[in-house]
Amino acid sequence: MPASGTRDSARLNVILFGATGMVGQGVLRECLLDVDVGLVKTVGRNATGLDHPKLREVVQQDLWNYSAVESELAGFDACFFCLGVSAAGMKEAEYERVTYGITLAAAETLVRLNPQMTFVYVSGAGTDSSEQGRIMWARVKGKTENALLRLPFKAAYMFRPGVIQPLHGARSKTAAYRVLYSLAKPVLPILRWAFPRQILTTAQIGRAMLAVARRGAPKRILESGDIDAVS
Repeated sequence: MPASGTRDSARLNVILFGATGMVGQGVLRECLLDVDVGLVKTVGRNATGLDHPKLREVVQQDLWNYSAVESELAGFDACFFCLGVSAAGMKEAEYERVTYGITLAAAETLVRLNPQMTFVYVSGAGTDSSEQGRIMWARVKGKTENALLRLPFKAAYMFRPGVIQPLHGARSKTAAYRVLYSLAKPVLPILRWAFPRQILTTAQIGRAMLAVARRGAPKRILESGDIDAVS
């Protein structure tokens, strides 16, 4: 096992933001299961509660400033950024402060410390790359994607999943989403069978992130069908 932040050229060292959210839980599971991943370091306000020989955790309350933990953030091959909040009930300025502000604070730190890193950001279906549309969250997500694509990472990919089926105990931190997923649970497997390229699982997203970190992808913005194809 490589020490924290130490590269092992034969294995992939991954840093993961948002590991306690629904998508992040699924991504973390796939990283820990993958024999070619040597180290997974999570960054967030809360620890995952998991104990695994590959796992290291940084509990960081201020997600806009990483100066105190920079030594923990160097030596990584890939960042999987799954951290996000629902826009419901939020004003645009506050949603942008969280969605754009936290993401870019992390990404700008990481690209300086790990210029050869592949950065994968979970956005969402309907994200507005023009930043001019009528839907607030889509504009902010589009602004965030555009800013990430301008940073000098080795590669950056924007994942835009639509409907996601949580597997292996992954669950949303948002109460309203938990209710929706509970109601939809009986029909999601059927819908996935009928529309396999439109409905993804948390496991698929995790596997797709690992795939693009290793081999890249033909495009920088991946919609649900593209994610399915690389997973």
